[in-house]
Amino acid sequence: MSWDWEKLKEQQETRGNIPQMDDFIKKMNSTKLPGGPLLILLVIIGAALLYSTFYTVEFDEVGVVQRFGRYVRTNDPGLNFKLPAGIENVTKVKVRRVYKEEFGFRSPRSEKARFSSERDDNYVALMLTGDLNVALVPWIVQYRIKDPYSYLFKVENINRLLKDLAEAAMRLVIGDRSIDEVISKREEVADEAKQVLQAELDQAETGINVITIEMKKTNVPGPVQPSFNEVNQATQEKEKLIYQAREEYNKAIPAAKGEAERTIKAAEGYALDRVNRAQGDAARFVSIYKEYKEAKDVTKRRLYLETIKELFPKLGPKYIIDADQKNLLPLLNLTK
Repeated sequence: MSWDWEKLKEQQETRGNIPQMDDFIKKMNSTKLPGGPLLILLVIIGAALLYSTFYTVEFDEVGVVQRFGRYVRTNDPGLNFKLPAGIENVTKVKVRRVYKEEFGFRSPRSEKARFSSERDDNYVALMLTGDLNVALVPWIVQYRIKDPYSYLFKVENINRLLKDLAEAAMRLVIGDRSIDEVISKREEVADEAKQVLQAELDQAETGINVITIEMKKTNVPGPVQPSFNEVNQATQEKEKLIYQAREEYNKAIPAAKGEAERTIKAAEGYALDRVNRAQGDAARFVSIYKEYKEAKDVTKRRLYLETIKELFPKLGPKYIIDADQKNLLPLLNLTK
């Protein structure tokens, strides 16, 4: 390969015209500034200190300022001022961000998956219900930081405390319910666990506000799943028989109640009729007795005639014979 010596010479001459760093430093040293390099160092340090006194807080966070490690104030979003670094330090806390902790399972994007194993997740989710059954209960806790001061300074290792309190609250709620309630009433379980957890966090002064607790699919451990399915089938069969019995009950009982009601009404009507008749007979007897007291002979004769009038039609053939007749011939076949 042949070299282009003329072109190479031009490049070297061009590089020779570029000022090098050593030349720049020598020129600065030769410049007669008051103080020299010391002044430049002081200017750089002053600029760094001035830069550290201003900081920006984003809209979703607040700045917690500490002076020599002691809390002094909390700054709102925007451009803020503080004393230089080493005197006052700022810790930015996101108060609008929604954090979450997962228990009993691992989502694909969870950072927790790098530090926990599947065995640990199953252990957390394994819980004893109130009817002495074992259930796998995974859940998620979503929360915000409502008090940055308490969150930073009141509790040591607050994430560990949150996990322990969340697990304790869930185990407390699950321990008071049956396996069927845990599976079918997950929203009620989550609401109750949220109230218990929030009360414990407030008592510990963690500065955390629980937004929601979301219950994932609750099931029983794999080895007991077949037995649990058989129990569910038996329970469903039991409910079916109970439903059929109630259906028959709803058919028979109203009919029996209607018949009983009808009999009672008939008896009440009969009793009312008998009482009215008795009252009428008593009233008639009283009225007749009053007339009898006023005219005994007339009343007695009238009663006699009325009785005869009522009896005679029922006597059949009648033979009237004079009581003074002495020669009475035998009467034969008079009816013919």
